[in-house]
Amino acid sequence: MKIVGRIQEISELQRLYEAQSPELVAVYGRRRIGKTFLIREFFKNKFAFYHTGVSPLEITGKNLQKRQLEEFYITLREYGLRAAVCPSSWPEAFRMLRQILEKKSSNKRQVVFLDELPWMDTPRSGFITAFEHFWNGWASSQPNIMLIVCGSATSWMKDKLLNNKGGLYGRVTYNMKLSPFSLKECEMFFKHKGIELDRYDIVQSYMAVGGIPYYMNYFRKGLSLAQNIDSLFFAKNAYLGNEYDRLFASLFGDNGDSKSIVKLLATRRFGFTRKEITQKAGLSSGGTLTKSLAALVNSDFIIPYTPLGAKRETYYKLIDNFCLFYLNFIAKKTVSDESFWQNTVMSPAIASWQGFAFEEVCFSHISQIKSALGIAGVQADISSLIIKKDGKKAGSQIDLLIDRADRVINLCEIKFSNKEFVIDKSYEEKLRQRTEIIRELTKNKKNIHLTFVTTFGLKSNAYSNRVQKSLSMNDLFCF
Repeated sequence: MKIVGRIQEISELQRLYEAQSPELVAVYGRRRIGKTFLIREFFKNKFAFYHTGVSPLEITGKNLQKRQLEEFYITLREYGLRAAVCPSSWPEAFRMLRQILEKKSSNKRQVVFLDELPWMDTPRSGFITAFEHFWNGWASSQPNIMLIVCGSATSWMKDKLLNNKGGLYGRVTYNMKLSPFSLKECEMFFKHKGIELDRYDIVQSYMAVGGIPYYMNYFRKGLSLAQNIDSLFFAKNAYLGNEYDRLFASLFGDNGDSKSIVKLLATRRFGFTRKEITQKAGLSSGGTLTKSLAALVNSDFIIPYTPLGAKRETYYKLIDNFCLFYLNFIAKKTVSDESFWQNTVMSPAIASWQGFAFEEVCFSHISQIKSALGIAGVQADISSLIIKKDGKKAGSQIDLLIDRADRVINLCEIKFSNKEFVIDKSYEEKLRQRTEIIRELTKNKKNIHLTFVTTFGLKSNAYSNRVQKSLSMNDLFCF
């Protein structure tokens, strides 16, 4: 199968493969993002050794370590191990792996792929210590070894490998984080599959499944976008009907806090502070909450940001479109119509979701927005702004602020529409008020550039002249 997109990742894998040095490569990213597919298809299954850990969700009984070792032993046998006894510990298992590799040619690049590494690290198994000894004690001295480790549990990958304070400190030679497809990569993917969707529909598909390749693979030729969404979410035995629960279970185990946080963040566009999360979600403010928030950030579900003018007040905002879609339309279990999307696509509920979801698409394409504004290389802080009611200012939100190092702030209004967006007199007055609020916060030290990001651009009229820059969805379709 052809790898679609992932141009930079392919270039780096080729460079590392051709390097005449030992390489320890960590590949991570959320579940269903295409990590295994990328590595497997790039190397065309020509591995010196390739093993995948067993999902804890699939293991019954208490002896998780024993089951992981048994599966590892089966793979060792498939690659030529002659030992008749299953290893009883991870140090023994890695010694067996070394035996296999030492029998192979030392002049040829040997790619070792350990997929879903976090699953192998069962409680009190000593896995990390054994893995560390395997790399430091032998593999790191073999110029022909390229060891690729992969995992969906992003926090585990960061804590145990990338930020390891022990024997693996600084040992990872390259780390590769796979993110969801960009809109451009989605366009390439659908074209490769022969699925006819214009950019307006591709944006809406992104609003539903968030550019996750595994989910996009369920789209079918000959169906409209609405028909595809119905088959994915609302039909009997829908492909993604139970995906939300499986996703959280595989990434965060039994940690219900993660679900509670995401469910809360889905209710407000600009998010909540840590204090608000503890109060409204009924969670304790301690180490467990810190770990849950970090895990969600590391897995690209949420982002932290500090609103303009708030020095220490950090907000957490949901940016995962799949979660937003699921919580809006599936979790409430009020939909029984198998053609729900086709029948209600023009409803107010879906229009409200579209506004929220398009904003999240834009937050996932900040680099494309900066490029379209001609400021790709300019350092900038990204945030939203909550305008609270105080008797003088109306309660509202500024969708996106790009606070630039070159003394400019792009005040961005994000609008989803099926045609050119029209600024009328009343809306123009709101824009004036918001601009003045930003001037007050910055004490008039920066220029305010009113910027619009819309699907089909702005309609030119008497009220659109104040807009410094207008971007359309086409500006989001670039690398």
